[in-house]
Amino acid sequence: MLQLSRQDASFVYLETPHTPMHIGSVAIYDPSTAPGGFVRFKDVLNFIGSRLSGARSFRQRLVRVPFDLDHPYWIEDPEFDLEFHVRHIALPKPGDWRQLCIQVARLHSRPMDLNKPLWEFTVIEGLDNVEGLPPGCFALVSKVHHAAVDGMSGVEMSTAVHDLDASMAPPKETDDWKPEHMPNVADLLTRSYLNSLRQPMRVVETIGRSLPGMAKLAATVSKGEVSLSNTRMAPKTRFNGKVSPHRVFDAVPFKLADIRAMKNAVPDATVNDVILAIVGGGLRTYLEDKNELPKESLTAMAPISVRGEGEKAALGNLVSAMVIPLGTHIAEPLERLKYVHDEAVNSKAMTNAVGARSLADYSQLIPSGLAGLAARLYTRVGAANTHAPVFNTVVTNVPGPRVPLYFCGAKMLASYGTAPVFDSMGLINPVYSYGDTIAISFTADRDMMPDPEKYAAALQASFEALKAATLGGPAPAKPKAAPKPKAAAKPAPARAPKPKSATKPAPRRKGAA
Repeated sequence: MLQLSRQDASFVYLETPHTPMHIGSVAIYDPSTAPGGFVRFKDVLNFIGSRLSGARSFRQRLVRVPFDLDHPYWIEDPEFDLEFHVRHIALPKPGDWRQLCIQVARLHSRPMDLNKPLWEFTVIEGLDNVEGLPPGCFALVSKVHHAAVDGMSGVEMSTAVHDLDASMAPPKETDDWKPEHMPNVADLLTRSYLNSLRQPMRVVETIGRSLPGMAKLAATVSKGEVSLSNTRMAPKTRFNGKVSPHRVFDAVPFKLADIRAMKNAVPDATVNDVILAIVGGGLRTYLEDKNELPKESLTAMAPISVRGEGEKAALGNLVSAMVIPLGTHIAEPLERLKYVHDEAVNSKAMTNAVGARSLADYSQLIPSGLAGLAARLYTRVGAANTHAPVFNTVVTNVPGPRVPLYFCGAKMLASYGTAPVFDSMGLINPVYSYGDTIAISFTADRDMMPDPEKYAAALQASFEALKAATLGGPAPAKPKAAPKPKAAAKPAPARAPKPKSATKPAPRRKGAA
């Protein structure tokens, strides 16, 4: 048995029918590279079954302590059934991008069974009319509970089911997995009592580790090296209230080379700075069109991994976070990038002064029963509608491989991200890179964003405007609606779908969920 950390357990406590707390991905594959040129569902089952030893999360399930007196435990599931976790559906004709987005949103909105290992894979066939993709492609939609993985540890699961070539060679390591017996109530309560006795010592240790960081932060502020001027609550927007059970999904891909070239327009700027500036521009356009743009800048929470070198395969979440203004109050794209870069540097300096690991450790100090009760009450009373948010959205960057990956012998052409939304935060922007492409995906509450195609078009226009401002070229016109569908382009066999020229919309925009 392995106990969840407070941070991992918080995602269990936050789970409600309206706020399923899983992350995931949407990967698209070309089966023509597989043996025989096609992939059958039984091949998928056999392939995944042979790779289960590659990640502990595949066969571990939760055991909750009675009354949530202590954080839950992971055990090796004695009732594990692969076919419960791997499903198979198909899009009806014509099988276009909009249909895929709708299906992904439906799958993502459904809570997972917390009495099973917390992951699901759904194979979606019938992607025959997605622009930029060869007919016959299929998608693999993954869902993994946030209690089990964060963006970085989730790489372990992805690595387990992907190869670097199409040979489908079996793994070299032997599978020595053994199920565990379900623990009895008395054992769980005894462990809970012993853990409560150790809690005061944990509090003292955590405070002791953080005091030098607090002193360092105070010193840097007094010297003017760090500013606290923007450490205030975020302005309230349509995305910062109580969420519904419904979701939307879409994604906009860009050339990674363009993003890297754009960052050079501002000294020491990073790829993350460019992505944040694009999101800021997209939100500015989307809210301005609805006459809802606040005068103050919207802010984004950006997760930071605090994994050490020996923790790369550790189960669960090892993250802290920064809150960075997005410059939505700035119309000029290059000025917005400069502003975002300066604010990111300041936020990073604050986090480094205190210590990202110390900030994460503080989350371990809240009693489990109180944490669970607080999360449930917050949702039931609709508290998110009554206060200003700490941040407006989340932008989380998950770096991917530069080399092609293969699933069941089928070559991956594109990869996008999905993530949870919850009360007070109804929009999240996972950023996935793969090969020569980086994509800003987004998951949102459908009531808060009934027109995801407009936000997708706004992100595309924000990219084009920033590209024109940093690399030269004509500035794009302000988008009024989603780009119209175009004739199918020839497939690019060696890389994921990507946008066309700087004056045209994204290549496969055909509407959205």
